[in-house]
Amino acid sequence: MEDRRTAAALLVFGRGVSVAGESYTLTPASAARVQAAADYTAAHPGVGRVIFTGGWAEATEGAAPPPAGGREGDLMLREAQAAGLDRYADLRAETRSRSTLENLLHTVEDGLLDGYAFDAVHPLGLVSHHAHLPRIRLLAARVLRLPGRALLDVPATGGDTPLPWRSERAARVIARLGFLGARDPAALMRRERRMVASLRRAERLLGNPAG
Repeated sequence: MEDRRTAAALLVFGRGVSVAGESYTLTPASAARVQAAADYTAAHPGVGRVIFTGGWAEATEGAAPPPAGGREGDLMLREAQAAGLDRYADLRAETRSRSTLENLLHTVEDGLLDGYAFDAVHPLGLVSHHAHLPRIRLLAARVLRLPGRALLDVPATGGDTPLPWRSERAARVIARLGFLGARDPAALMRRERRMVASLRRAERLLGNPAG
């Protein structure tokens, strides 16, 4: 059954940046998420704000940060503006994060959701691909202290290269178990670093690179 509620705000999660020389562009998956946010906002006039989240996920592999304006959040924001999305909603960007958890933590720290009170009638929309959304919901419930009914999935289609099913499933299981009892941001970050290391070891043993 179609969910007929309208999200009060959207939180859009990046899916990487492509680098060619000094040129930084969104991956097809990231562009598809921008498009999903634009389509949803155009069809639902009640959306007040769209927040694009993403810094440089490659930092976890030791890569240097991109130049100013070249992070995921920056690029998604510019693409949304070029598409005219700023005519329908207030657009913001979070550009410091290196992971899904950091997307949420920095969004809160930067005050990008200030003034909003999400509930079953006016939920927070989560924009990503289907495989990623269950883990986002798990983390959003913990970081934002929101019940499931206050979160609304806004799935993107196209552009994504499917990860081995074990990658996302393992990440979700590890997150569910690994964050038990952790509430404050520092504790969540420490747990995530340990979990990422564990996941990468597991993926190497399984013969699949972690995504």
